[in-house]
Amino acid sequence: MLAFDLPYHGRSNPPDQWWLRKYQLTSQLYADMIRAFWKGLDLDRPVIMGCSMGGAIVLKMAVDYQRELRGIVGLEAAAYAPGRYNDFLHHPAVHGGELCASYTMGLCAPTTPETNRRENWWYYAQGGPGVYAGDVHFYSFDWDGREAIKTIDTGLCKVSLLTGEYDYSATPAMSEAVAASIKGSRYSLMKGMGHFPMIEDWPGLKRYLMPELEHMLG
Repeated sequence: MLAFDLPYHGRSNPPDQWWLRKYQLTSQLYADMIRAFWKGLDLDRPVIMGCSMGGAIVLKMAVDYQRELRGIVGLEAAAYAPGRYNDFLHHPAVHGGELCASYTMGLCAPTTPETNRRENWWYYAQGGPGVYAGDVHFYSFDWDGREAIKTIDTGLCKVSLLTGEYDYSATPAMSEAVAASIKGSRYSLMKGMGHFPMIEDWPGLKRYLMPELEHMLG
């Protein structure tokens, strides 16, 4: 597994002269960065996986680059998810990092151990000013794949969808709608999971994930 930071995220620096422009993630910019990663490493038909807004963008990758991919795994994947943005995510009177961290911690399942929920909170609280707001621009305003995903050919690019039963952001019903739109896709409801299965319960996620990776190799 190879994981990488997008610009502005994790320990990666923003682009040169980042202060001269407002950060706003778009579907095409997001897709271009992901594809540049697998092209730069000369990966041969990789499987790509993303969660939440990552679960949305992997759907676009399958639409646009299905001949370059072996498959996608969408965790908490939705084809359309408006309503995530609010002005307080980047506001001089509000700590945007703590705001989005507290919101996202609430997306964990009620059975998730507090240590794991607090870990999730910590990751989100470390975001740079305006970064989460810029990410949500993609998710809430720029992303609508409801029609495009119908063109995915699972004979070329396999599609597996895994969604937590307690996710009230990218709900099971939203992922079920994605699965219904993509002929030949696979969907599983993950019991006892919320929106962040890789943080809430990695061993539990692995039990759902490994059969899907085996399917990708078939």
